[in-house]
Amino acid sequence: MNTTHETSPPLTIGVFGAGRVASALVSALKAAGHYIVFIASRSPGPAALLAAELPGCLGLSVAEATAALPAAEVYLLAVPDAAVASLLAAVPWPAGAVVAHTAGALPLAVFETVPQVRGGVLYPLQTFSPGRVIDWPAVPLFVEASTAVAEGRLLTLARSLSQRVALLDSARRLQLHLGAVFASNFTNHLLGVAQALLAGAGLPFELLHPLVQETISKALAAQPSPFAVQTGPAVRHDAATLAAHEAALAAHSAWQELYARLSVSIQAAAAGS
Repeated sequence: MNTTHETSPPLTIGVFGAGRVASALVSALKAAGHYIVFIASRSPGPAALLAAELPGCLGLSVAEATAALPAAEVYLLAVPDAAVASLLAAVPWPAGAVVAHTAGALPLAVFETVPQVRGGVLYPLQTFSPGRVIDWPAVPLFVEASTAVAEGRLLTLARSLSQRVALLDSARRLQLHLGAVFASNFTNHLLGVAQALLAGAGLPFELLHPLVQETISKALAAQPSPFAVQTGPAVRHDAATLAAHEAALAAHSAWQELYARLSVSIQAAAAGS
């Protein structure tokens, strides 16, 4: 993985999407000196709000962008995965256009339906939420492309944003995205469950902060994997505590089932180590 943050000539960029990923990318691209030609969203409102922060940037609806596509050196599709194929089919892409999606689980093969474009992927391995400041130089950015031209242009773009840039094919990117869902999305959900359980007992979530911080810190440092530092009643096969916890979850059947399944998974991982 490249670890050098590069300064390169600015690129002209068109962005489809005005949600969390698009907003974070637009801010980073602006800071890196690139010129955002337009931002397009399904309805023009969100795109117009985002474009208003950028001199000379057009805020368009997707229909407007489709009717008269402004020229750009790179078109980024920061839209939901399910919308990429239909967007590719709807836009009259000029021959040779470099078009890249930003999804973790969507293969490069999605561009096979639009052979006139140079398809690619610019995947930022990060979670994005409104109001959160992203340390872009530390965000791993992964590139995949169907042609050398697209690869070179996307690598240039990626290296202007991040110090951690690498090529990654669709199959391994899918595995990376799957791992990210476990590490981020599922972990966040479990923290939400924990907060709700404490709130039900009149206890503040802040009580868990030191525990969560140490757990994550220890897991990141663990060798050969976080499985090696697993603690808790499941790995100890503490049947009495496991039973007491499951009984305490009687009013939350979905969480009770989740607790049981995770306990079994922890024990299976420990048995296989």
